[in-house]
Amino acid sequence: MVKEISPGEFMQRRNAGTHMHLIDVREDWEVQLAPAPTEFTHIPMGQIAQRIGELDPSQEIVVLCRSGGRSMQVAHFLAQSNFKDVANLSGGILAWSHELDPTIPTY
Repeated sequence: MVKEISPGEFMQRRNAGTHMHLIDVREDWEVQLAPAPTEFTHIPMGQIAQRIGELDPSQEIVVLCRSGGRSMQVAHFLAQSNFKDVANLSGGILAWSHELDPTIPTY
């Protein structure tokens, strides 16, 4: 089961000390243009299957993309690959820019 978490909820929980591993699945140029303003691991969507060993299935993982579509696909893939606690960052970096940090470019 994949849950949805808003950018605001993500930052509230992280600021409260909850360890959540943010995985950004956008392409290199997207991350360079509009990086998430918090600690994250960048694994482009097309590399997730090959690099899945870099992720800890026991950690809470939140997946981020531009608007939430690609990240939801990756979140479902991880959930089907025995990752226990996976969430999609609803609205992606666009929602993050809109809700939390308007200095993040939208594209």
